[in-house]
Amino acid sequence: MNAQKLKAKFQSLTTAQIWRIMQQCLTIFVGSALAALGYALFQLPFNLAAGGVSGLSIIINHFTAWPEGSLILLMNIPLLVLGFYVLGRWEFLLYTILSVLVFSVATDLFTIYLPKLLADYPITKNMLLSAIYAGLVVGIGNGIVYSAGGTLGGTGIIGRIVQQKTGLPLSQAFLYSDGMIIFLGGIVFGWESALHALLSLFLAGLATDFALEGPSMVRTVTIISTCPAELAQALMDGLNRGITYWNVTGGYSGQTHALLMCTVYRSQVSALKQIVANVDPEAFMVIGTAHQALGAGFLPLKKQ
Repeated sequence: MNAQKLKAKFQSLTTAQIWRIMQQCLTIFVGSALAALGYALFQLPFNLAAGGVSGLSIIINHFTAWPEGSLILLMNIPLLVLGFYVLGRWEFLLYTILSVLVFSVATDLFTIYLPKLLADYPITKNMLLSAIYAGLVVGIGNGIVYSAGGTLGGTGIIGRIVQQKTGLPLSQAFLYSDGMIIFLGGIVFGWESALHALLSLFLAGLATDFALEGPSMVRTVTIISTCPAELAQALMDGLNRGITYWNVTGGYSGQTHALLMCTVYRSQVSALKQIVANVDPEAFMVIGTAHQALGAGFLPLKKQ
């Protein structure tokens, strides 16, 4: 996209779109600052090089004493340029630049002022606790940034490029790049530090997913029944949930049955089981976990 097209795109933005962009920028600012707090408070005191550019900066700092935040910013510059030419998404790039700037500056500020503001720094002498909380806090910060369409750069950009060019899953691309950095950290700081860094990286992934998708509050239910109309009506009356059903043929028996499908809140599962047992005790039911339900009766769909 050339400069004229980009200018025209910005000029065509509506008030609602500008407000959405401002909200996303604020979200990215908060998430990046939170990730930087977890990084400075828990990773840096114990040299937990848990992958990524942030982990590599810990290793380089050990030999040069250059500030980690400044190193992160410098190492991200060529990656951002590469991401711009290969990925070519202005919005993604601008949000990533914002998150990288906030994370880098906040890291250096936290590194300078946290030891002065806190009576005890680091706040724990236990490396295991630091690894756990580093993963949780940094992961939640990452998830907040991702939810607003940004990324903290570094191996995130490399992973997207590798995925686009080779078809390799993102998880594998991150495993190779982050695994190499953790291995280098083990050589420099010892293998106990590397093991804790690996734990931190794993927990960060879980925390990121949790921040992105939230706790699982809904369940999807499929039911095989011979009396679909009665069962559907009972479920709609008892749970106030919509039901969809259609005819299916059993692969083993060859008989025709009805398959009912509905989505309910986790708190409604017990009532659903009771309704099915009362209407059709011979029904076959499978209850699955879903992360989100959007639309009528659940969270509203928001137009971006």
